[in-house]
Amino acid sequence: MTKKERVWAAIRGEEADRVPVGFSLHFEKGSAEGEAGVKSHLEFFRETDTDIIKIMNENLVPDVGEIRSPEDWEKIPSYSMKDSFMQRQTDMVKRIMESADPDAFAIGTLHGICASAIHPIEARYGYGHVRELLCAHIRENKTPVMEAFKRIADGMCQLAAEYKKLGLEGIYYAALGGEERYFTDEEFKECIEPFDRQILQASREAGGVNFLHMCKDGLNMKRYKSYNDLAEVVNWGVYETGFTLEEGRELFPGTCIMGGLANRSGVLVDGTMEELQEAVRGIVHTYGKKGFILGADCTLPTEIDYARIKAVAEAVK
Repeated sequence: MTKKERVWAAIRGEEADRVPVGFSLHFEKGSAEGEAGVKSHLEFFRETDTDIIKIMNENLVPDVGEIRSPEDWEKIPSYSMKDSFMQRQTDMVKRIMESADPDAFAIGTLHGICASAIHPIEARYGYGHVRELLCAHIRENKTPVMEAFKRIADGMCQLAAEYKKLGLEGIYYAALGGEERYFTDEEFKECIEPFDRQILQASREAGGVNFLHMCKDGLNMKRYKSYNDLAEVVNWGVYETGFTLEEGRELFPGTCIMGGLANRSGVLVDGTMEELQEAVRGIVHTYGKKGFILGADCTLPTEIDYARIKAVAEAVK
């Protein structure tokens, strides 16, 4: 099987010749964007030789100034592919795809509505504070916040469609907002889910496949159960949440599961090569060759030796 055929078999629930493999990481500052970002990606793909190549996205929704009240969300403009941060991302994708392994299954990172909404102010106030600020503004006066969410989501829908035009198979949708310490179940369902679904649906309508990634600790995974009809692959922080791959298969029936290894500790980061390869063989034996992609809970440490990832790809063979 080719790499693409192998991943498609996993997505369709068919038995592949071996389990497909995919990992990603954030590149060092100064090596993540533009020409340097293109080189970083191509080096990573070449040295790890995994089935899936995931293009990162550090071209975030830009700073719009201070947002201290719900009404300040009116500063968020409408976005389109003409905006410079969107152009920078698509230019990088185009450059990478021109030189990347054409046999690999390529997807592009797309930040979900919650992450995209905090990006314009995260550098000003800090990650934890903006998460709390967003919740407070929704509870105080949600109308201008929701209107800003809609403008952001409309822009992300365009990016999802553009990814497909550039030759990617689809998107890796980095969802956020499922943590119980921020939104209530009712707030998530009203304020986050509709925009997540809008973007995932736009990707589908453009012909793309959706890798749904649910990030951070303290997740209420059941909030994402209704997303199953819009996801071909699901991936989450098993070791952060304590929500096992077996439980994931029950929550997302018929959908391909991606994971198996902790991303910041454990055998992938700290084990010997022999221990790592033995762990990989055990994971493959446990989860089989149908509906499963071997990966990690989330992005790997930036400084990880690429040879460790290559060892995983070799072990599944």
